[in-house]
Amino acid sequence: MTIDTPHLDQVEWPYDLRGLSVRELKLLADELRAETIDAVSETGGHLGAGIGVVELTVALHYLFNTPDDILIWDVGHQCYPHKILTGRRARIRTLRQGGGLSGFTKRSESEYDPFGAAHASTSISSALGFAVSRDLQGKRNRVVAVIGDGALTGGMAYEGMNNAGSMDSRLIVVLNDNEMSIAPPVGAMSGYLSRLISSKRYRSLREIARHAAERFPRVVEHGVKRAEKYARGLVTGGTLFEELGFYYVGPIDGHNLDHLLPILRNVRDDAGSGPILVHVCTQKGKGYAPAEESADRYHGVSSFDVGTGTQKKSGSNAPSFTKVFAQSLVTEARLDDRICAITAAMPSGTGVDLFGDVFPERSFDVGLAEQHAVTFAAGLAADGMKPFVAIYSTFLQRAYDQIVHDVAIQNLPVRFAMDRAGLVGADGQTHAGAYDIAYLGCLPGMVLMAAADECDLMHMVRTAVAIDDRPCAFRYPRGSGFGVTLPERGEILEIGKGRVLREGTSVAILSYGARLQEALTAAEELDGQGISTTVADARFAKPLDAGLLRTLAREHEVLVTIEEGAAGGFGSQVLHLLAGNGWLDGGPRVRPMVLPDRFIDHDKPDLQYAAAGLLSSDIVATALEALGRSEPSDS
Repeated sequence: MTIDTPHLDQVEWPYDLRGLSVRELKLLADELRAETIDAVSETGGHLGAGIGVVELTVALHYLFNTPDDILIWDVGHQCYPHKILTGRRARIRTLRQGGGLSGFTKRSESEYDPFGAAHASTSISSALGFAVSRDLQGKRNRVVAVIGDGALTGGMAYEGMNNAGSMDSRLIVVLNDNEMSIAPPVGAMSGYLSRLISSKRYRSLREIARHAAERFPRVVEHGVKRAEKYARGLVTGGTLFEELGFYYVGPIDGHNLDHLLPILRNVRDDAGSGPILVHVCTQKGKGYAPAEESADRYHGVSSFDVGTGTQKKSGSNAPSFTKVFAQSLVTEARLDDRICAITAAMPSGTGVDLFGDVFPERSFDVGLAEQHAVTFAAGLAADGMKPFVAIYSTFLQRAYDQIVHDVAIQNLPVRFAMDRAGLVGADGQTHAGAYDIAYLGCLPGMVLMAAADECDLMHMVRTAVAIDDRPCAFRYPRGSGFGVTLPERGEILEIGKGRVLREGTSVAILSYGARLQEALTAAEELDGQGISTTVADARFAKPLDAGLLRTLAREHEVLVTIEEGAAGGFGSQVLHLLAGNGWLDGGPRVRPMVLPDRFIDHDKPDLQYAAAGLLSSDIVATALEALGRSEPSDS
């Protein structure tokens, strides 16, 4: 699609904006929105958040001297217009493609990305770090953090605000209130912002009191300010931001440059000390009807037709792992009214929305608050409920202390359903589920499972329901399943027991998780070279199947383990058990295959796994090396 962008064509860097008139800025904003929509229609990615902050992005780069002035975007979902204005327009159609631009802010990508962000609620804390560093070094640049109302449901945002409010460092926080994160914001904060927006009486009372106070002697001024504070309490129930030490400005129409520019200019030029919060109201998906009408569905999109908004579908007819999990949990919940599901602002991403459609009273979206989600689940479990905490592997990291202290130490039967295990494609290194096997495997009493396919996932959901005396976790990958036949209901697996799918005598491949299909393919290739190969599916990383491992170690020359996780996970558990029992003494040559010790950039998943060395060809090469044989050449 060809779009006409005469004003945007004049802007390669933010300083090119600063010579434009306000009328020209408005036209440029319209073109920037059209360019963003067109680019994302080709690449897929995060759409609604970005086109909702077009005017705000233009205003910030127009008024602030970026990159000397620090501009930090929380999460980074809304950073595509920012990337277009900061020298990356020529590459914007490489978004989330192999070798292309990241879908989030990334320090190594541009000096205009001073801080990387792909997980929510980090902007205020990092911005405060920049502000204090500036003060300590005697610099005079400004620091701005842009945080959405969804990200403001994360506790870390309040930790940062509380610290910033107790300091004199000048910090500007822009609250982008679009009334929707990935799902509608939940809890008291949403209602509080709504009351604040509607409270014109509060704003007028506050200004009257402030101006009146300036006309009195110091002692009287102090009393008037206290009275003004009490008046605020009567009208709005208290101003949370000011109680945390922020000077509050707003709310402002975030799509009206005639409002944004003068207010942000005043904030920029204010020589006072301490933090300021500017409350900006925007509409997610602004300017593109399909995204305005379905902001949840257009938060993250595949490539789509701009004219109709129709997104291109996956070529696979197999159900996604996420959907299989949700449907299996619904099946179990029909038979057990103690089952409930908890997610942290990702109901559609985790399938909890499907569970909630059937059992709304047993479905809980707690906002971007993974720590709270885990301890909330621990409380439910302690009183006899059967909570399933459905959180992406990469986000569960944020609640590690709660997993240890509130769940594992108390041996509470909380069930962790970890979506997006392994490498995740276009979301890249920040969203890879690489570490959960290692960080959960070290916890006493924890049962760890990994689904090899969608049928196995059904078994693990039912098994998790049955585990009622300790915590457990099961992981499964992003995307479509393998198309295997699914039963009406999963089976209860025997805890700590694996299975042998193919028997051989020379090489044993022990898979944990969704690399099983690659293991089976590798076995066929090895058999074709005259190397008899066993393939086993561990199913459990903890407890391990000691009997199976003993047999594999005794009856094979080579044992290859493979997992979609970092070193320190399943392979390490296997080696520890083998060594501890003396089964490596004169035993097989063991080769653990794990994700490499580096962060893997965004790309198509199969290319990511090729880069990681976890394809069937890599398994073959590993086995041949262990046997002292080189792979045959293609000639």
